[in-house]
Amino acid sequence: MSCGQGSREQRQIFRYNQPEGIPTLDPAFAKNQAILWAVRQIYNTLVEPDSLLNIRPSLATRWEVSADRKTYIFHLRDDVYFHDNDIFPGGKGRKMTAEDVVYSLQRIMDPATASPGAWIFNGKVDPETGFSALDDSTFQLRLLQPFHPILGILSMQYCSVVPHEAVEKYGKDFRKHPCGTGPFTFHYWDEGQALILHKNPHYFEKDEAGQRLPYLDAVKVSFVDSKGTEFLLFRQGQLDFINDIETSFKDEVLTKQGQLKKEWEGKIVLDKTPYLNTEYFGIVMDPAMPGVQGSPLLDLKIRQAINYGFDRTKMMTYLRNSIGIAATSGFIPAGLPSFDTAKVKGYHYDPALARRLLREAGYPNGRGLPVIKLVSIPIYADLANYVAHQLQEIGMKIQVEVIQKGTLMDQVAKSAVPFFRGSWIADYPDAESYLAMFYSKNPAPPNYTRYSNPRFDRLYELALQETDDSLRYRYYQEMDQMVIRDAPVVPLFYDMAVRFRQPNVTGLTSNGLNLLELRRVRIN
Repeated sequence: MSCGQGSREQRQIFRYNQPEGIPTLDPAFAKNQAILWAVRQIYNTLVEPDSLLNIRPSLATRWEVSADRKTYIFHLRDDVYFHDNDIFPGGKGRKMTAEDVVYSLQRIMDPATASPGAWIFNGKVDPETGFSALDDSTFQLRLLQPFHPILGILSMQYCSVVPHEAVEKYGKDFRKHPCGTGPFTFHYWDEGQALILHKNPHYFEKDEAGQRLPYLDAVKVSFVDSKGTEFLLFRQGQLDFINDIETSFKDEVLTKQGQLKKEWEGKIVLDKTPYLNTEYFGIVMDPAMPGVQGSPLLDLKIRQAINYGFDRTKMMTYLRNSIGIAATSGFIPAGLPSFDTAKVKGYHYDPALARRLLREAGYPNGRGLPVIKLVSIPIYADLANYVAHQLQEIGMKIQVEVIQKGTLMDQVAKSAVPFFRGSWIADYPDAESYLAMFYSKNPAPPNYTRYSNPRFDRLYELALQETDDSLRYRYYQEMDQMVIRDAPVVPLFYDMAVRFRQPNVTGLTSNGLNLLELRRVRIN
């Protein structure tokens, strides 16, 4: 099949670009958006979030929860087959069973897999006895104690169902020989050039009219590493959709209020939705970590002065064209049911208060305060410099160092960077995903700041046991307020997913997790 222009009339090929590349197609390693988007087309999970982030059936049709909320029994569909593949007798995909679910979830927990998602079941499930197949179509999950967001966790791409035959045959190379039950099958991948997926002719889902999904014939992912070139390709009609936009094109396409400029109307379509992602600067709180001992950032007043010392609202208007919401509430972002600006009060711009805090910390007008290094990645250098510039006005000298994303992530995981730019994208649609970052018993990830507060820990454990939503949200809000007060983080903004698509693309929906949902997309 040619993916060129000539085949467009007969075939529906959806083309998007992944500037940072895709390092693996193994769902056990689906730790960032680039991998998630590709893996989601090839695999399914037991349950999945809908456009409003409610959990709905996928491979499971329904489930029951025991009275003590520790046992979940899932009834599986009986019409799901793995993709046709040489690993199966005669090359025909076999039926998926409850044993495959057990195998896939145990594989995430198995230290030999070394999955970055192993933490999702830590302390929640015994790997030996937690997952079992009662029969071919019934899967049982037993928790060590009740954990309300467990269905959200099971909807994560890490929990995709994989056939043991593929993992056994390919071992480490399973990353480039994926085989799932999803709407698209793996066809071709030239790393750094293109990834091509074909429609799965045996996919189990149908639309309301009884037509088998997906509508598309193929998906083609390119790997042009420049966002600028990506935008040009989109303008030329060579891409059907782009996620976010290069800073240098923002002003050309969007007003400061975040709307499409008049001259672009009708040529491209803008879709915006709240995105469960909080952009922040993190501060390592553990004095035992390298570079932290003796750091002025260990002083609460200095951390609070940073939080009061810059104007988030102005930053969003001028640097982000109003894409996103200034983080003047908690760390938990807009778009989650427990978000409430009336209940959680964050920081606002107050340079006089920031100066007073500096003075109280023993550094009047910043005198005697050592230079503080803030490490960022290239695409957030402008935000880091903006904050550094505003803090300089109150007497704080912030030196911005820009390094590559992969390098920064590795160093942050080792807590080797005392003051760093971070972003936390919800793994599942529950505020617990954000609060887990501050639970002292969690390693890094997710507790990158090494925050430790016994009162927070107690509330966190209470919230996990709580079945009454409104009471649980109250705990969440109290914990969020505690984090804001202790300031191990400097929240910058709650993100928005901004997507541009060609006017002939229909059925492309989004949700707060910014998943790429292609099952119902058509190219007219």
